[in-house]
Amino acid sequence: MAEILFISLFVFMVLGLPVAFAMAISVFIAIELGSSYPPIVVVKEMFSGLDSFPLLAVPFFILAAEIMTGGAITQTLLRFASQFVGHLRGGLGYANVISSTMFAGISGSALADAAGPGAMMIRMMEKGGYDRSYAGALTISSAVVGPIIPPSIVMIIYALQDQQVSVGSLFMAGVFPGLLLACGSLVANGFVSWKRDYRSSDPRPSKAEMWRNTVLALPALGLIVLIVGGIRGGIFTPTEASVIAVFYALFCGFFVYRALCLRDLPAIILRAALISAAVLLILGAARAFAWVLVIEGVPQFLAETIISWDLSPILFLLAVNLLMLLFGLFMDPLPGVMILVPILAPISHALGIAPDHFAIIVIVNLTLGLTTPPVGSLIFVVSSAVNLRPAALIREMPPFFLANFIVLMLLTFLPALSTWLPTVSGF
Repeated sequence: MAEILFISLFVFMVLGLPVAFAMAISVFIAIELGSSYPPIVVVKEMFSGLDSFPLLAVPFFILAAEIMTGGAITQTLLRFASQFVGHLRGGLGYANVISSTMFAGISGSALADAAGPGAMMIRMMEKGGYDRSYAGALTISSAVVGPIIPPSIVMIIYALQDQQVSVGSLFMAGVFPGLLLACGSLVANGFVSWKRDYRSSDPRPSKAEMWRNTVLALPALGLIVLIVGGIRGGIFTPTEASVIAVFYALFCGFFVYRALCLRDLPAIILRAALISAAVLLILGAARAFAWVLVIEGVPQFLAETIISWDLSPILFLLAVNLLMLLFGLFMDPLPGVMILVPILAPISHALGIAPDHFAIIVIVNLTLGLTTPPVGSLIFVVSSAVNLRPAALIREMPPFFLANFIVLMLLTFLPALSTWLPTVSGF
């Protein structure tokens, strides 16, 4: 049955079928042709994958991000980031990365990051004399930070697959890795901007204007403090934090920035519902896919095989890096987490690898897959947002690939980058 499952999935992915439908249809085919189970079992497993209280945080965080975007938060963060670095060589590129990093603390999604502030920054950079394909590639690289810095949708899903970690500990573990990825994009942008002499003609804002932009940005940045601080202080759970984030976003949009109107809410809720439905459909299909692998004994076989190799912890992590990077070429992070984590996490625990460290390695690897063809979702989101061919974006990606790979190696060999902050925070 496993052979039928993988062959079907490969065929459907090559045909360009969406990931959720490719996995779900593959499961139905494998059940029909390779087992005696009734098809209704697939539907049951898909529902079981969604029947979870912590999973409620996903649609609420998505809704909060949509409200913040509609409430002029994106423009506020862009002005705040640009005022410090916009006048430097490569300054608009730096502003792109900084604004994406700040927005990551609101959205928790790489795709939302690229489609929101990223698309706006590409247009600003093009007006400032930057090549549009380079601006798009930089946006793809900076959007990778979205699922790493808290809150993170992928981390919520990961915590449901591995009982050794909590959402709160993963949120704290992602802070330094997310900032390192952002620094990698900043360094790569600095190198390319120096080589191509990208300069901005805009003067530095006055001190009064910088003070005004900073004050306006504080309520938006306060959401990050509210979420992380509330979870760390035990005031509310991650699921409750997502609901509070929605009300906080509504308050900012209506009363602080006054850019949100009641007539805007139906369209915002519809967009959030469509995105949430797509995410949850992927999760349900991934649960059914993983169930077939379990009843076929694939996880047990892989676990026994890997253990028989008698790898040291560091060699195991390097092997996981390779596996995840290859897996990320063809599959998005959410189904990747649901399929691979139940297989590999127990092995990592047996080898004495810190759970938070292993979680960050997995999440960063799979998130980097969003930037690599043939299935890299970020490439196609940015391509459609600014009307660019994917090939033009991919040609500009090598400096960012190199920067992200260096960061990945640092995270692999220096576990304290992932474990220190959760430890000192009490997780």
